[in-house]
Amino acid sequence: MMISSQVSKMGTGSTALKCLLVALLLVTAVALLVLGTQPLTLQNHGRAEHNERKRVLRRSEVPLVEPVALKTVPLANARAINTAVPFSTEPNPPARPFEFTGSNKDRLRAVACLAAAVLYEAGDDSTGQKAVAQVVLNRVRHPAFPKSICGVVFQGSERQTGCQFTFTCDGALRRSYADQSWARARIVAEGALSGNVFQPVGQATHYHTDWVVPYWSSSLDKIVAVGTHLFFRWTGWWGTPPAFRFAATGVEPHIPQLASRFPEHAQSAGALEAEAESAGHAPALAGNATQGQSTDDGIFFVQLSTKNAEIFPVMAARACGDRAYCWFVGWTDTSKMPRNNTADFLPAQRNSMSFSYLYDRNSKFEKALWNCHQFKRPAEQCLRGETG
Repeated sequence: MMISSQVSKMGTGSTALKCLLVALLLVTAVALLVLGTQPLTLQNHGRAEHNERKRVLRRSEVPLVEPVALKTVPLANARAINTAVPFSTEPNPPARPFEFTGSNKDRLRAVACLAAAVLYEAGDDSTGQKAVAQVVLNRVRHPAFPKSICGVVFQGSERQTGCQFTFTCDGALRRSYADQSWARARIVAEGALSGNVFQPVGQATHYHTDWVVPYWSSSLDKIVAVGTHLFFRWTGWWGTPPAFRFAATGVEPHIPQLASRFPEHAQSAGALEAEAESAGHAPALAGNATQGQSTDDGIFFVQLSTKNAEIFPVMAARACGDRAYCWFVGWTDTSKMPRNNTADFLPAQRNSMSFSYLYDRNSKFEKALWNCHQFKRPAEQCLRGETG
């Protein structure tokens, strides 16, 4: 064979040739040893940064919502890093249609918040706007996020860094758009709140442009690209349709940043509470046992009005304040209220509850439920065993 013949010939060469070969082998070995001790650096496509395996969260772990923090990399490297992350090969089912269930005033505020999000995040591009709107609605349904449109869009906006949608805290709201652009954005927002689904992004809860690299991007499943934006969902069960089972409260907060364009946001949350109190709809939570009882454990038993049920979550959030755990329970019939506010009360008292709000920061749980024999609400917002 040719190879055997060549090896054989090499074995009969001169001593000088043998010495040369040995020297070359030694140089090669030393070079390999030196290279092997160097740290792995990013070259061309950046694959070294994404060789780590993604951690799939257990169903018992509610995902944490991380602040938006970007890696400091040049634009070309960022695109190479993002390209190196493969798209998920798992199914990408579309989200369920979303139907807003709040009052007309709350709907106006929701439309304004969603229109601002799609316009400032995607510009005057209909396809990009629909993708952004779908992500917002997906977040509203997921237990890791607030349960209102405006709450999701402006989450973290009180901080200079750490807001979830960067336009809410980076000064972008000072930039003006033409009325025609706002009108088109409102059409997209109205459609999304009326059941329109942008199917390509599926259950996506995160996205970013392809010229930046957020720290979280390699830990999520990349599912689709829409223009220059990449869309992601959580790994494992938390990125599947059953995880998106929560309903919006239907109560939308006032956002002062939008008040100059949208009059429906001109009234502050504090003014809303004052209005509720002046109308006799807000409970006195301390020092008045006939109106309400509270404990240091974060349990509130209160008397509620038979009107304005949509503001009950606002009242509950006000009462709970910054507590890590809070249970706010209300009755419209004071004769059914427990005599003391402990969680162990009679079945008849539990069955007569008019409203319940439970919040647990540690487990990222928040739920508002109504007695649907007393108040007309969607079935998913009814206390157990009741439908409106």
